Amino acid sequence: MSAVVSSPNQSMGSTTADDTLRQKTRNAGVISGGHLVAKALKNEGVDTIFTLCGGHIIDIYDGCVDEGIRIIDVRHEQVAAHAADGYARQTGKLGCVVTTAGPGCTNAVTGIATAFRSESPVLHIGGQGAQTQHKMGSLQDLPHVDIMAPITRFAASVSSTERVADMISMAARECFNGAPGPAYLEIPRDVLDREVELTRAIVPQPGHYRASTKSIGDPRDIEKLADIIVNAERPAILYGQQVWTARGHEEAIALLRGIDIPGYFNGASRGLLPPGDPHHFDRTRSQAFANADVLIVVGTPFDFRMGYGKRISKELTLVQIDMDYRTVGKNRDIDLGLVGDPGAILAAVLQAASGRLKDDKRQARRKWMAQLQDAEASATEKLMPLFKSNSTPIHPYRVAYELNEFLSEDTVYIGDGGDVVTISAQAVRPRRPGQWMDPGALGSLGVGTGFALAAKLAHPHKEVLCYYGDGSFGMTAFDMETANRFGAPYLAVIGNNSAMNQIRYGQLAKYGDERGNVGNLLSDVPFSKFAEMLGGHGEEVLDPAQIAGALQRAREAIHRTGRSAVVNVWVDPREYAPGTKNQTMYK
Repeated sequence: MSAVVSSPNQSMGSTTADDTLRQKTRNAGVISGGHLVAKALKNEGVDTIFTLCGGHIIDIYDGCVDEGIRIIDVRHEQVAAHAADGYARQTGKLGCVVTTAGPGCTNAVTGIATAFRSESPVLHIGGQGAQTQHKMGSLQDLPHVDIMAPITRFAASVSSTERVADMISMAARECFNGAPGPAYLEIPRDVLDREVELTRAIVPQPGHYRASTKSIGDPRDIEKLADIIVNAERPAILYGQQVWTARGHEEAIALLRGIDIPGYFNGASRGLLPPGDPHHFDRTRSQAFANADVLIVVGTPFDFRMGYGKRISKELTLVQIDMDYRTVGKNRDIDLGLVGDPGAILAAVLQAASGRLKDDKRQARRKWMAQLQDAEASATEKLMPLFKSNSTPIHPYRVAYELNEFLSEDTVYIGDGGDVVTISAQAVRPRRPGQWMDPGALGSLGVGTGFALAAKLAHPHKEVLCYYGDGSFGMTAFDMETANRFGAPYLAVIGNNSAMNQIRYGQLAKYGDERGNVGNLLSDVPFSKFAEMLGGHGEEVLDPAQIAGALQRAREAIHRTGRSAVVNVWVDPREYAPGTKNQTMYK
């Protein structure tokens, strides 16, 4: 049964005397705090909230019904927070999660922390006990603001009903201050329930309290960067999460093509160019970082994924572009830093550089790109025996290869796990921008279900495929029922090795067989039965030759039944990603 409600008012049933009285009261110009929340969210462009019900927040629901805001109620607040994050990533708008007090807030912490490290704009609205019960030990009372402050850009409590909408606008504004990020706003129950005259409430008008964020920084630095690029013979660019977050992908692509620069991609920037594009590179990043004469890093920090900048040659000219001033030059000296909107900066640089590239430089960089293309082909050829391995248990590289072969032009791919994300990044090539999602720098397991729910709600016409490890699937899988309930089915593929294998490798290497399997082994679970329990399609796959057929049957079943499907692939627990073997995440 689908629970999608196109008009939330229809879900309220027939009009009662209480409804009539409430409507008369509203018409008299009186409004409650919960309804002010909904009005403010609508002003911010929020069309969907993710939530799990609680007594502290029910007036927000009532307001959302009146404002036509979709309410997606999940089974665990962690999923709600991940879904709000995923919705922000997919739509480019503010994501919103609403939780009750106490455990409602703390259950969402991992999702908010993930958004924080991934620079995703998420507004978390939380309930709290009544102000009249402050410090008295009310139900679910906790110092939420203190808990959330370290993992948000803004955290505050609303002390009066008149300020509810104003504070939501303030918090939402901070979500887009520089590099995006989450904000937290606590609203006590009596503040939410209290009614005030609408004329006394502070409700900022949408579009009247924001400045443009499309800054290019110092124009002189644009000229400097254009000079650096046109004089380079072996340039390379790495595009990171912010390029997609800021929706600067068209400008990013135009720069690569306009002046012949090889592009590398991480995070949400995967898919900016389709596989096979002459400016798309991914297997030669180390070679480019070691041999380029100019490297431009856009929208990604020098964190552990970049070896804190140590993997970049000290001989090249290093340029960093970022939305956050604090990130530029952190962990690694640079030659030029620009702070601003990635798309705006890249467009300005292309304009400044256009027509200035001399023939000798163009010929040199085309030779450079040809060298990289040859190296790309060689690297792919070396991987093909793993990609096409017929071994049983199934090699995880074979699964990743089959997933890439299966993707359509409109498949949103989500990776949720340790080695499954690392290995699939070696093979999976999303076909369009915005169609790659992963946990990001926090490395959170369990993001997949919320991301899948959000992606399908944001893009009902697209296919959504989430590749889980069996460990991550067990964390949040029950909200697959939520996806089914709201008409947002997706395909779950599980690389099942009955272990938390990425960590297991390090334990085995350090402590040996006798103690290396402590705390990381899981049971052999036929997860296909889970999908069947929810009325969907499930298959167990033990032979690599069966993967493609199982995926296709799952796709067809989703279209036929409107329910999520699970393909449980049994992979070899003795195989690990190269980064896991080298323990690069800890270096």
